[in-house]
Amino acid sequence: MTVFSMWRPHRLSLTHSLVLHYGLYKKMMVFKPYKASQHDMCRFHSEDYIDFLQKVSPNNMQGFTKSLNTFNVGDDCPVFPGLFEFCSRYTGASLQGATQLNHKICDIAINWAGGLHHAKKFEASGFCYVNDIVISILELLKYHPRVLYIDIDIHHGDGVQEAFYLTDRVMTVSFHKYGNYFFPGTGDMYEVGAESGRYCCLNVPLRDGIDDQSEWPGLRRQAKRLLRQSVPVLYGFKRPLLLDVGKCRSGVKPGPYSSSLSYSGAVCWAGLSTVRAGMLTEDSSFRVFEPGGAVLTGGVVRAERRRRTF
Repeated sequence: MTVFSMWRPHRLSLTHSLVLHYGLYKKMMVFKPYKASQHDMCRFHSEDYIDFLQKVSPNNMQGFTKSLNTFNVGDDCPVFPGLFEFCSRYTGASLQGATQLNHKICDIAINWAGGLHHAKKFEASGFCYVNDIVISILELLKYHPRVLYIDIDIHHGDGVQEAFYLTDRVMTVSFHKYGNYFFPGTGDMYEVGAESGRYCCLNVPLRDGIDDQSEWPGLRRQAKRLLRQSVPVLYGFKRPLLLDVGKCRSGVKPGPYSSSLSYSGAVCWAGLSTVRAGMLTEDSSFRVFEPGGAVLTGGVVRAERRRRTF
């Protein structure tokens, strides 16, 4: 497994070390990531934007002043050495996972470095340049009529929501902090999709200070009511699932991109499993973890199926 991250490469190295030292690699198939091409990235992004990412570098960025502004590359999404290589590697890994799921090479695919959910069709956003999630979903849709996307990153998955806001083939579900100008400022509960995609977008905005003990039981009850109301929509979303467990965690210095939320990914993961097993199945045949597979991006989860792919 190749680990590559601009922002915190030690997190990926740590994850890789834990997988090795706990012997988890013996239960998995480990693949060297495929490097996504410009053509792969243009399955979602504009050609002009991807061409810019391929050409710009710290040495020549002065000649791209207009493009830097047009494509929102600068303070939050800086130009750095190997930018396109970075995008190619993490996007290729997620795309390879989706392809292997489509061809039933594995049941669960994990990309530790993926999950850059803020990138838009024409621009970078929130430290995200190429939206590997959207590109992976587009690949899954080649073989599956519908895809369910669940995002438990602390920030709203605005890029993914925007990409599929008008279609009923992808349902997006996001648990995130919302309010007080917290980035990206989207993800209100009233954002439910539009046109054919109306009610295929579910947002669960959370307030600052939430924790597992005091808030998750109530949140789970709310999710139960919300999801029950969505059962007619959920009938069509049996598989596959794409889950973004997030890169941004709690316990960091307060700021526009951080929060004091202290709910854990593990509890949220367990809660989602409970929602799936104890709530939806009362009224429908919906299953999150059927053999159609899951692409898990951006973090560490426990996998218990017979075959796994990195």
